[in-house]
Amino acid sequence: MVSRMAALTSLSSVQFRLTDILGTRLKPCPLFPVRITNMPVKPLVIEARNNSRVESPKTRNRRSRKKFNGTQTKPRLSVFCSDKQLYGMLVDDFNKKCLFYGSTLQKSIRGDPPCTVLEAAKRVGEELIKASIDLKINEISSYDRNGNARGERMQAFEIAIKQHGFLP
Repeated sequence: MVSRMAALTSLSSVQFRLTDILGTRLKPCPLFPVRITNMPVKPLVIEARNNSRVESPKTRNRRSRKKFNGTQTKPRLSVFCSDKQLYGMLVDDFNKKCLFYGSTLQKSIRGDPPCTVLEAAKRVGEELIKASIDLKINEISSYDRNGNARGERMQAFEIAIKQHGFLP
């Protein structure tokens, strides 16, 4: 009986390591010892997603739009090219008005037998020139491509505008 009591008292004084969220702590365990193995902990590594020096075309365009604002006589020519369509606008930023809007989706530009998107983009440019003559606009303050590259539709649109003298 005495040896049994001595064994229990010696077990109650044994301390085991347990891990918790904040680190390690010592906790006395009166029961039988439980073996806890230390798991290898990977260090926390934070990596940047992209090269921080490369700038988005949309961000660059937003910054340049602060510098070039359109007026009633010299509006800003804004062109947006989605995956399939082209949209063109003459914008008066001073009064916050759109002086002209044309897109390749309009039935008046597409025609009764539908034409290709490239031909419709060229017609949007021609309609923009007609509207600028009606509004007595001889030049634009800036040509805003909204950060888009010059694709086929954008080049077809620019052909009519170059003939009028809006683009150099």
